Amino acid sequence: MSAFIRAAAILLAALFLAAQPAAAQKWSKAAAFPDASEELYGIAAGGKLYVFGGLAPGWTPKALVFEYDPATDKWAKKNPMPLPSHHVALATINGKIYVIGGFTKPASGPTAWVPIDNTWEYDPANDTWKPLAPLPTKRGSPVAAVVNGKIYVLGGATTHPGSHETSIHPARPHRSSDANEAYDPATNSWSKHSPMPTPRNHAAVGVVNNKIYVLGGRLGAGFITRASNTDITEMFDPATGQWGPLLAPMPTPRSAVAWGTYNGKIYVAGGEVRNATMSATYRTVEAYDAAANRWSSLPPMEIARHGLAGDIIGNKLYLVSGDVQSGGAPGAHIETDVHEVLTID
Repeated sequence: MSAFIRAAAILLAALFLAAQPAAAQKWSKAAAFPDASEELYGIAAGGKLYVFGGLAPGWTPKALVFEYDPATDKWAKKNPMPLPSHHVALATINGKIYVIGGFTKPASGPTAWVPIDNTWEYDPANDTWKPLAPLPTKRGSPVAAVVNGKIYVLGGATTHPGSHETSIHPARPHRSSDANEAYDPATNSWSKHSPMPTPRNHAAVGVVNNKIYVLGGRLGAGFITRASNTDITEMFDPATGQWGPLLAPMPTPRSAVAWGTYNGKIYVAGGEVRNATMSATYRTVEAYDAAANRWSSLPPMEIARHGLAGDIIGNKLYLVSGDVQSGGAPGAHIETDVHEVLTID
């Protein structure tokens, strides 16, 4: 065997092994979500999972807030979002949850997605809401990440600069955003930072060693019927204010996913795809190892879906509800109340 063939065989073996699920990784079921919905957003705080959002027919926000306690395997309904909105970004600092940006429904006329700049603080201990300084750039479907006490809000979808449009719609021009703006809870103020190299929305995000990783998502438009999924992985270092080089691409390009970070790896689950021949959702779960700049595959979810809520508590990835079918056509939405849990190690 030549040295070249031997090296190629070793590389292929290494890639194969990296794609194999570890023996300790296994799925289980937890208490079903009380109000099966699409476009839910999840975040862990204080050892519990909080789920926000939900979208009813006609793009009507449900403004749901539910708390899940893994210790009792029970859900509790909480005070609803003060502004019914969808495709918000979530972050948590010091036990408080921050709900940022998103879309609302027009006050009148045909339905659409109106980008907003609202920022809210939710206090799980008291089940109360407080308005904060607005996001500088109105946008929906951004992602948020916390580094050194500041919340970085990246990407999203919005109207074109200078446009007279007040909302986005599949039939009208709009764009993905490259905005990178940070909120400081200590001063209730925002600052602008280096734009994201690849404007996108419906992405995943994670923080490893105080660096922010943005993974996958949707290019061009905010709607899967008018956009393309991407496999691009990018890293922003708040310490230097710079974006790093392109990193290992996500094996399965997708958007409208759930995610969580554990032990230096960012886990991305579910999502959807739409093209000329297919309209589908994913069971796929993949993990990005930031130190190794490498992806691996995990055992897939039982139920494929997009618009699901998720996060990690302890060593378990909780994935809640979502839509089983990539929607867009009347009658195509199939919301599930399933609550799947992946034990990582």
